Parts: sequence; structure tokens; C-alpha cells
Amino acid sequence: MFEADVAIVGAGAAGLSLAHRLSRPNPGSRGASVLLVDAPPGPLRPPARTWCFWEQDRGPYDAALTASWQTLRVRPPRGPAIVGDIAPLRYKMIRSEDFESLVSRDLARSEYVRRVEATAESVEGVTDGALVHTRTADGRPLTLRARWVFDSRPLGSLPAARTTLLQHFHGWFIRSDRPLFDPDTVELMDFRTPQPAHGLSFGYLLPVDRKQALVEYTEFSSTVLTRQAYEAALRHYTTDVLGLRDLEIVATETGVIPMTDARFARETAPSVFRIGAAGGATRPSTGYTFAAAQRQTRAIAQALGEGLRPLPPAAHSARSRAMDAVMLRALDSGRVDGAAFFSRLFSQVPMERLLRFLDGRTHLCEDIAVGVRTPVLPMLRSAAELPYLPRRPFPRP
Repeated sequence: MFEADVAIVGAGAAGLSLAHRLSRPNPGSRGASVLLVDAPPGPLRPPARTWCFWEQDRGPYDAALTASWQTLRVRPPRGPAIVGDIAPLRYKMIRSEDFESLVSRDLARSEYVRRVEATAESVEGVTDGALVHTRTADGRPLTLRARWVFDSRPLGSLPAARTTLLQHFHGWFIRSDRPLFDPDTVELMDFRTPQPAHGLSFGYLLPVDRKQALVEYTEFSSTVLTRQAYEAALRHYTTDVLGLRDLEIVATETGVIPMTDARFARETAPSVFRIGAAGGATRPSTGYTFAAAQRQTRAIAQALGEGLRPLPPAAHSARSRAMDAVMLRALDSGRVDGAAFFSRLFSQVPMERLLRFLDGRTHLCEDIAVGVRTPVLPMLRSAAELPYLPRRPFPRP
């Protein structure tokens, strides 16, 4: 049996971020011994993916960034584009393999973190700690004991919710022989795509340089598409909407992110906590997770360093979650046109302020100023009916 102060189950964004913070304790604080449980190569390892977030100035993972930008563009279904400078923020893109490489180099040099390659099968709370029951790649059972366990594994199914939409997407990393892209500007939401009957769709383009970019087709709806439908939608967007031709597809990525007003448990036993998306880090209105996972892991590392009980903080405030629940209901009910809704917000609210709002970093008066720029009557009707809607389970896609 391996023993440590902390066991981290899962080596995705949240698990690696927490291990990274605990690998370098603050001066004067007692470093915690850490076991990082990572599944063997195979289907249980997180697939390669791209994370985007925004922050001010330099961040701890800037060395692994693919690119960053200060100008964003939103294109309504019709009419002129909306372009905004988000200074002092920067919109940042990091690929999971680059993030893992950077973190792994630091973990390899740390005296506090030990990586364990095994499949976690269950976590059991016991007196003064918890046991993590795992199985190694060759089938041998291996039990780990820790005072605190942080579980970042994806949930088998979503908690019951009043409203759940899926943000599902398919993207291509593309390359051209010609300079086709503006490397200074992100196409954040391009609504010149065919809109579904319920929810919304948009294109998304992140230029890495003048000849390389990530382009994606995204939908907010209740069901995912077939691979053929994603390919057709993405081909229509790149060729017919953007006018891009003779492209080389270097790699692809596909994902599904639940957007839900479900309540996520952050504590499953006195010494066992959930972090990352499993602990509610995904913002219901946007699907962004990376920045909230950083806030969670930063607070956990600080609590451990101060000898406090490291219950992860709520990733998003109660006010933010309440506003998101109203927006999700308004979208799902069809009371608001999703493309018009977001286009109006970006046209009437400065982009830097809107990004701070989406990150839960605005004051009440700023939230109200954003709220009055939404379709007020449909939003009020959605808010009024929420208390009477039952919470129902939603199977994980």
C-alpha cells in the first residue's frame, strides 16, 4: 500500500494543476506528499484537447501556450462584425499535450509528488482519510491511502437538473500554403451558420499564425450530431462562409461539454472531494472550465499549506449560477434566439467587461447592467418558472 498526505485521482487539467501547485509549496509552509493517479495509456486517459481562457498579464502556463490574442470578433447572422479589444485581458489557447509536458517536467523535479500509473476503480472514505482502490496495467490490485483525496474523474452521469444543454463541437487544425489568417484576432462566435430549431450554432476560428489555425463548428442543443454531420457543417463553414480552400487538415478534435444548472457535489466523504468539471468547474452559460479549475486548485493548495480543511470552493458564485440557470431555460424553451441573444450582448457590452462577467468577476451593478441588455420579458418569464420545474437526471452523452 502506498500512503501520502494527498491523492489526486485523474491527470486531466484539474488533477495536473493541483499536483503542479502542490509540487512547489510556498516558503514557510509544510509541503504535502502527493500521489497522482494517472490511468495507463488507453481509453480511460483524457483525449487530447484544446483549452481556452482569459487572464490579465502573464500566467503560470504561458510557456505552454499555443497562442494568445487581445482582439476578439463576433459576427451576427446578418450585419457588420463586432470587434473588441479586451485589454488588459488576453484570450489564451493551450493544448493539453503542451500543458501536460510543461507540468510533467516540473513534477519530475519535485520531491513531493509521485506519479502512479493505475486505473482508479473506487474511492472509499475511512477514519482520518480515504482509500483509493486501483488496478495496475498488468491487472494487479493496488490500494493507496491518503489523508485527503481529490477526484477529477468524469462523472458517469450528470446530476439531476431543470435544464441541461450540450455544447458539442468538432474542429480541424488546418494549414495553408498561403497567408489566409489574421493572427491578431479571434473569431470568437460566428453566427453565420445554419441555426438549429432549438439552441444555437456558431463557427470559431483561432489563428495560430498567418498559415495555421484551429477552426470549429459548435452547437448548443440537447443532442449531439453524427460524425458525418459535423464534417458537413464544418466544411460548409470553412468553404462557404469563410471562403477557405486548399486546406490541409493536420488534426481533429471533438468534444461534448454539459451546460447544466445541476448541483455538483464537491464533497463525497469527509476526506474525499471532487475537482474540475466533476466538481462543478464548468461555467453553465459558456462551457469554459480551465480558469475555474485554476481557482479551485489555487484555493485547495493554499488551504493545505495553512493546515486547513481543503474543501474546494464553489467554482462559480450563487448569483452567477442563478443567472446561468435563467439563460439556459430561456434558450432551451426557445423564448430567446440564441444567435441574436449573444450578438446583442457583445454589441452592447464592452468585451472586456463581458468576459469578466462570464468569469464571475463583476460586481452586482455590472451584472444588472448586463442583464438589462438581454430580452428582459422572456428572461423574467424563465426566471419565474424555474422554482416550479422538477430536476431530472440527464445521461452523460
